[in-house]
Amino acid sequence: MLATAFFANSARIAYPDGGLFRAIKAAFIKAYVKDDGRIKGDTQTCYVLALRFDLLPENLRSKALQHLVDDIEKRGWHASTGFVGVGHLLPALADGGRLDVAYRLLMNDTFPSWGFSIKHGATTIWERWDGWTPEKGFQDPGMNSFNHYSFGSVGEWLYRTVAGIAPATPGYEHILFAPRPGGGLTWAKAEYESIRGRISSSWTLKDGQFTLEIVVPPNTTATVSLPGSEKGLEVEAGRHSFKSRVK
Repeated sequence: MLATAFFANSARIAYPDGGLFRAIKAAFIKAYVKDDGRIKGDTQTCYVLALRFDLLPENLRSKALQHLVDDIEKRGWHASTGFVGVGHLLPALADGGRLDVAYRLLMNDTFPSWGFSIKHGATTIWERWDGWTPEKGFQDPGMNSFNHYSFGSVGEWLYRTVAGIAPATPGYEHILFAPRPGGGLTWAKAEYESIRGRISSSWTLKDGQFTLEIVVPPNTTATVSLPGSEKGLEVEAGRHSFKSRVK
């Protein structure tokens, strides 16, 4: 299932106008997807990859998403994804309309979670959820890095969704600012050193008033999508400030 999912996604990226992706998708559905939206294996990762890689019939996407949320809830609102799935977990939830669940996982500080590591002194991302626990101490030293990218892939979601910085075109020639507040956060700030210069996003949320301040580097343009507003705003390089009301 995993190999087929990644084969499909590779085909979608490499041959966006070809029929290879459609053929793999059809084979994936036939082999692994049931009529109720359940996917063979019934793991968080299988639902996450199917949702992110567009490997489901449209009428089953919401059902698959609900199976994913049900599994997260069953585990006490914890993730069970590993290396190949964790980077797609929060995007799949947020893009599917469950931003609340994505933030709940992000802000969780009980085992296993990013917050659990932070609560126990982590200043970088661990290779394993149980790299260290109060009950067992350190994991196997043969595979227990404390500065590892796999679970650190959540950083992409922090920049793209929490701070709201994303490339609208390759190389950030045109930038999309689309922060999506949640999880009880009242502010966020991020900077990205792009090939075109420093991109900055800073927002605060107080009493339903959302205030966003951005920096668009020279020789670039940007589209700004504010929470609570369906209309994107086009801006040129420079510093800009925006306000909107959030329910």
